[in-house]
Amino acid sequence: MDTIEKIKQQIEENPILLYMKGSPKLPNCGFSAQATQALMSCGEQFAYVDILQNPDIRAELPKYADWPTFPQLWVDGELVGGCDIIMEMAQQGELQTLIKESAAKRADESPAE
Repeated sequence: MDTIEKIKQQIEENPILLYMKGSPKLPNCGFSAQATQALMSCGEQFAYVDILQNPDIRAELPKYADWPTFPQLWVDGELVGGCDIIMEMAQQGELQTLIKESAAKRADESPAE
């Protein structure tokens, strides 16, 4: 599987996905730390990919996404944006709405017991 296919698969399989430097517990840059805090404040689970551990993704994702910087937040297969956009959305209450709606879609799709 080439890198672009791997990126597409990650985005498809993870409704809320943050490409970042480091991990949510140990972010390796201030922008990733801010983005993680904003996402965690929404109270829903999200996946992440540490681009420092994945240099191939770090190199290819900006071209695929047409977005040059990290972190990158993807929700339901769509690029939301980077740290500035995430923080702005969080301040306006839009991030919480987007994340909750995505989580609700997942809850609706899971099979009933």
